[in-house]
Amino acid sequence: MQADYLDAHERHWEDAEHLFQSGRWANADHLYGLAAECGLKKLMLAFGMSYDTSRDRPDNKKDRVHADGVWARFESYRCRRPQGARYVLAVPNPFSDWHISQRYAHQSNFGQDRVQKHQAGAASVRRLIRQAQKEGLI
Repeated sequence: MQADYLDAHERHWEDAEHLFQSGRWANADHLYGLAAECGLKKLMLAFGMSYDTSRDRPDNKKDRVHADGVWARFESYRCRRPQGARYVLAVPNPFSDWHISQRYAHQSNFGQDRVQKHQAGAASVRRLIRQAQKEGLI
C-alpha cells in the first residue's frame, strides 16, 4: 500500500478525538502522536522532503521518525523554503515525552492532562494542514 500522509493525519485525528471524548486516554494519546507525525510529513513533502516511492518511505533515514522526532525534522525543511515562514510550530515540542513504544504501556499510565498536551500539539499541526490546503501548498 502507498502511504497517504494526509489521509492518515485526518483519520488518526478523528479517531483520537472520538477516543478522547470517551475517556480512552491511552489510545487517544497514541493517535494524536500519529496524527501529528503524518501531518508534518505531508508538509515536509511539500517543503522538499525526498521520498522513495519504490520503498514507500522517506529517502533520508533521519526523516523516518515518529511524533517525538518529526517536530525538529519539520523545522529543518520549513526553514529552507520562503513560504515556510508562515508555517511555524509551537516550541518546545509537545511530543518530547511521547514515544511509539508507549503503545505497549498499561493504560493507567495515561491521564487526561498528558493527553490534552498532545491533543493541543496535534491540533497545531492540523491548523497548518488546513492553512496549506487553503494556500494550495498541498
